[in-house]
Amino acid sequence: MPDLADAAKRLLLGRPVRSENLGHTLLPKRIALPIFASDALSSVAYAPDEVLLTLALAGVGATVISPWVGLAVVVVMVTVIASYRQNVHAYPSGGGDYEVATVNLGPKAGVTVASALLVDYVLTVAVSVSSGTQYAAAAIPALRGHEALFAVGIVVLLTIANLRGVRESGRAFAVPVYLYMIAVGGTAVFGFVQYLTGNLQMAESADLTIVPQDGMEQGLVGIAGAFLVLRAFASGSAALTGVEAISNGVPSFRKPKSKNAATTLLLLGCLSVFLMMSILMLARVTGVHYVEDPQSQLMGPNGQLVGDDYVQDPVIGQLAQTIFHSFPPAFYLVAVVTGLILVLAANTAFNGFPVLGSILAKDGFLPRQLHTRGDRLAFSNGIITLSAGAIALIVAFDAQVTRLIQLYIVGVFVSFTLSQLGMVKHWTRELRTEPDPKKRQRMGRSRVINAIGFGMTATVLLIVLLTKFTHGAWIAILAMVIVFIVMRAIRKHYDTVRDELALDDEAAAKALPSRVHAIVLVSHLHRPTMRAIAYARASRPQVLEALTVAVDGEDATALREQWEKMDLPVPLRVLDSPFREITRPVITYVRSIRRESPRDLVVVYIPEYVVGHWWEQLLHNQSALRLKGRLLFTPGVVVASVPWQLSSTQGQTGMEEHVRRTTSRGL
Repeated sequence: MPDLADAAKRLLLGRPVRSENLGHTLLPKRIALPIFASDALSSVAYAPDEVLLTLALAGVGATVISPWVGLAVVVVMVTVIASYRQNVHAYPSGGGDYEVATVNLGPKAGVTVASALLVDYVLTVAVSVSSGTQYAAAAIPALRGHEALFAVGIVVLLTIANLRGVRESGRAFAVPVYLYMIAVGGTAVFGFVQYLTGNLQMAESADLTIVPQDGMEQGLVGIAGAFLVLRAFASGSAALTGVEAISNGVPSFRKPKSKNAATTLLLLGCLSVFLMMSILMLARVTGVHYVEDPQSQLMGPNGQLVGDDYVQDPVIGQLAQTIFHSFPPAFYLVAVVTGLILVLAANTAFNGFPVLGSILAKDGFLPRQLHTRGDRLAFSNGIITLSAGAIALIVAFDAQVTRLIQLYIVGVFVSFTLSQLGMVKHWTRELRTEPDPKKRQRMGRSRVINAIGFGMTATVLLIVLLTKFTHGAWIAILAMVIVFIVMRAIRKHYDTVRDELALDDEAAAKALPSRVHAIVLVSHLHRPTMRAIAYARASRPQVLEALTVAVDGEDATALREQWEKMDLPVPLRVLDSPFREITRPVITYVRSIRRESPRDLVVVYIPEYVVGHWWEQLLHNQSALRLKGRLLFTPGVVVASVPWQLSSTQGQTGMEEHVRRTTSRGL
């Protein structure tokens, strides 16, 4: 069975990679771009949808301003990308926003950023996979009603791919990401060419009329209209998610790491800006209409609602159908690669979350298991943790993007804002000690960029909180608070353990016990007992005795007679147990020894059977398990298990065949 499990693991994950080969897993820019940019590029696929969907609440006239809302998002995007190019040069270790906030604003700010990013990474996987699942369900009707199950399956596949290693997952995902860039970028170029030549047709949904929400019949006027525009801007700001992933993934780049990361950020920014504005502008000129509930918000030319039979395609799908109306294969290519990029966007989180989790574990804010790499040099425990969190969200929200999206982007803008504030303090501190005029000028320019970034991201964060809090953002905020409290509690625990285990002069003086009192627990006189006695004698304790509990008087008498008959060189002590207990008398006796000689070390040897089948474990070792569980909480007591392998364990180690082959070769 172990051989079969190991073979299955190797089949799924590949052979283990030696630690010295870590350098071979580093990424060139052509692979790093699809790995770290897939989240941000996928945001372009649904951010325009969210802008149009929100503005549609005020009717068809409100959608006219969608390109201007997109332009405001682009201004923030450009500023944030320029700011993060400063970050990757100043802090290339991979801590990203967490490191910037911790160093410049203090540990609490750092943990705040970390909790926001961890929650955002989990949401990235849930939102991206759920969105891709919706595309798949639109293309494959059989999936309708089973979106959550399908999404869970996709998360499992992504988990396996990333457990194989960052480089391997990057190669697998690079082709569809580049296809997405080409397909959507080509759609935009062909659309503008058709528009300039007068050949661009109107979208099918252009003939429909949007029914405004109650109270919004007057369009974008008054406070309600302004609030709706702000809400559309906040929804469109989802296009910025994923920008921070590159700053967290700098260690994964080839050298020069900071330069390559900054270049990748620049490429990401240019692509995102072009695609975001192209989609919104083309949607405007083709008359694309996109609403949350078509059956109640869209009205046909006959003045009647469209009905349940109407199927609403996403904005990119409507544009591709309009632009490539005479060449359907191009439309299907756009639909397929868009669905793929939405799924693969989750891969950015699978690279960011484990790295951040490793850094937090190293600093003591998360369990230390998250700091270690697995067989394939990936942070396996972090990948599995992220996968479990995303699956829980997908199941809880039934893979519905409209419900999950309201939780989104709060965390990323918390980290944006605190990171930019931290960078302003960083440059201010550096300027105080830098005498070189050229370096001072460069630092001053960087500080201005980060200050503008802080102002913009703080403004967006405030807008997001005001417009999305009651729509579900409070859940994300609550999750961040819980993660913050848990991380602080973990750090407090580790600090307490460290202080408790610290070796001072007094502890060093007491490190060696005055005597060792060894006790061998005996139930029957057989081979496991004799092995335990032999091990105990080999340790040469000052006091050695065998101990049994007289649960049955006749058995205890027979054991004593057999002991005396064999003339064993170890005294046997029999404890009375009128209530037929085993654990309590042994614990009481051990504690009595500790009371009489507090500086003595008591070592309890427990013979145990090693079995080869799980069901055999139910038939043996139950008393030993209970005893060990109690003795481990007794100060000054060491429990030593003495194993005895039963015949059913033969062939269970996986080494027998290796030993046989080695012996046959005479080695």
